[in-house]
Amino acid sequence: MYKNLLIATDGSELAEKGLTHGLALAKALGATVTVVTVSDPWTAFVPGDVGASFPINEYEAASEANASAILSAAAKRADALGVPCEKRYVKDEFPAEGIIETAKKEGSDLIVMASHGRSGVQRLLLGSQANKVVTQSAIPVLICR
Repeated sequence: MYKNLLIATDGSELAEKGLTHGLALAKALGATVTVVTVSDPWTAFVPGDVGASFPINEYEAASEANASAILSAAAKRADALGVPCEKRYVKDEFPAEGIIETAKKEGSDLIVMASHGRSGVQRLLLGSQANKVVTQSAIPVLICR
């Protein structure tokens, strides 16, 4: 059925559920996976109480180090299951757009990702990358919670 799964992760505990499910599904189907992590575009200010400027070179270095750690850990898990795995880091994109574009480029036939399942004001304030992927993707999307 599915031969090339794209698994989106940001390294969070919740995203691990999507990674676990996606890897198990790939193993059961004999599919390959591409694991992707996306870093947001740089902004001049860090949100929250800090409110201090964060130089772009420091942001990019931190983002690349974080992405490398996330993707390496995911690849190790795939390797342990015997699932062929490619790693992709997309920088300076909003997550939903980066996920959809990577799925297209990789020829993925299923996107697997996790969602908090927020609704109402929380969803309005925090946004929903999973919802954007579901509504904007031409590729089927499996949401794990």
